[in-house]
Amino acid sequence: MSEKQAVDHVEVEGEEHDANYQPPPQKTIEEIMAADAEDESLRKYKEALLGEAQSEKIIFDDSDPRKVIVKKLALLVAGRDPMELDLSGDISKLKKNVFVIKEGIQYKIRIDFIVQREIVHGLKYVQKTYRMGVPVDKMTQMVGSYPPKKEIQSYTTPFEEAPSGMMARGTYSVTSLFTDDDKNEHLKWEWSFEIKKDWQ
Repeated sequence: MSEKQAVDHVEVEGEEHDANYQPPPQKTIEEIMAADAEDESLRKYKEALLGEAQSEKIIFDDSDPRKVIVKKLALLVAGRDPMELDLSGDISKLKKNVFVIKEGIQYKIRIDFIVQREIVHGLKYVQKTYRMGVPVDKMTQMVGSYPPKKEIQSYTTPFEEAPSGMMARGTYSVTSLFTDDDKNEHLKWEWSFEIKKDWQ
């Protein structure tokens, strides 16, 4: 994607949000299980969806009041080990850890996270990319709704293509946001990558 295409992409994406969209009201797991209790097929579906969460309160970290705990971001490129950002520590230091990306490669981003306490509705991953302070790309991915689980859950974006060509090479800063339909900011962090002609 050229820089001009990327800027056009930002302008188009900025218009895609439907101002009239109203997220559904939040319901507890108990309320969800009680609704339509006479519908046997729906009850079985909800039991399969909620798993252990229907019979006990799933709490991964009792000291953390959040419903969503974002653990890790990984950059996935075929034939290479994942490049990972640990999001469970001091996220203010992440900008100093610059990923090197070969121009023109295809990559995906995987987010690892924990959902605890209650179902979270309409998770979204929003990524804004800047070069020398100027926005050049924005990506919004609908992640979905997730029940609480004791295990880490993951979302992987579709393939993206890194820019290529001499003008595209250089350092980019990224602001990432994990949010939801109710505009809760589960985690917002900044990181950086550098596009080079090759991996080194």
